[in-house]
Amino acid sequence: MTTKASPGSLAPKLDSATITGVPQNRRRRSQQRTAGDWAVDIIIGILIALILIALMYPLWWIIISSVSAPRAVATGQVTLLPVGFSAAGYELLLSDSRIWTGYKNTLIYTFAGTALNLLVTLPAAFAMSRPEFRPRRIIMFLFAFTMFFGGGLIPSFLLIKQLGLLDSIWVFMLPGAFSVFNMIIARSFFETSIPEELRDAAQIDGLSYFGYFFKVVLPLSTAIIAVIGLYYFVGHWNDFFTGLIYVRSQELQPLQNVLQQILMANQTQQGGSTSVGQTAGQAQEFADQIKFGIIIVSTLPLLVLYPLLQRYFNKGVMIGAVKG
Repeated sequence: MTTKASPGSLAPKLDSATITGVPQNRRRRSQQRTAGDWAVDIIIGILIALILIALMYPLWWIIISSVSAPRAVATGQVTLLPVGFSAAGYELLLSDSRIWTGYKNTLIYTFAGTALNLLVTLPAAFAMSRPEFRPRRIIMFLFAFTMFFGGGLIPSFLLIKQLGLLDSIWVFMLPGAFSVFNMIIARSFFETSIPEELRDAAQIDGLSYFGYFFKVVLPLSTAIIAVIGLYYFVGHWNDFFTGLIYVRSQELQPLQNVLQQILMANQTQQGGSTSVGQTAGQAQEFADQIKFGIIIVSTLPLLVLYPLLQRYFNKGVMIGAVKG
């Protein structure tokens, strides 16, 4: 009596190396690293470390110089660590009431302006990404036209004046509420990263364009929102020109203009008569201490914000980049 063999017993036994098509010994040899590979890795690591040091050391030097003794900084004794702790520059800056007024104004302009920027940019980018929106090519041409041609400073000043935006908080937000560059990045993200099948499913469920945008598109666009928001945030925080040209009231000046006024006033005092018992060299050292403090005060919020958004920043820039 013969037994019928099962189909599985007739099939040849295949190991993992045969399945992948690569013999096991060849795979092992390919995974072995040669001395040349290690040498290349070491050289690349050294180059990256040197570039990192070259980029980070100036910032680190400013930080330690701002809390070092002015004489030690002036004589070049400060290199890697603070020498002789001194917070004279910070004491002068933080004792000035204009600093806190400027900080308050800048925070208002930055957060409110960034919210307005996103409120305008994202819906426009979504509309420009929809192929069924027929006028989008003409509108995109008009948007792109403004990136290459502008009226200039004097026509812009006259326009701001006629609109009644001089000496108001709206001059920091309304004229730059829309960025064509950021809109193009967001539009590319919507076109390449949001599947069209989601729109079909939303349409079957009865969602309008507004519902689809708010309930489906925005929750999936965290990366690009973080990137564009960071662009706008940094732009508002570093905005110096608007307060210099369009604002005369001291109560509305942003932090950057307040710091510039303090620095210029300190340099004027340094160039004029010094106080009793203070030499010209001491005045110069004290002025340098104030400069370092101003740099740290103006950049500290950005230094704290960048690491928090770094994971979104890389992803959003790569995904939202314009595809050729």
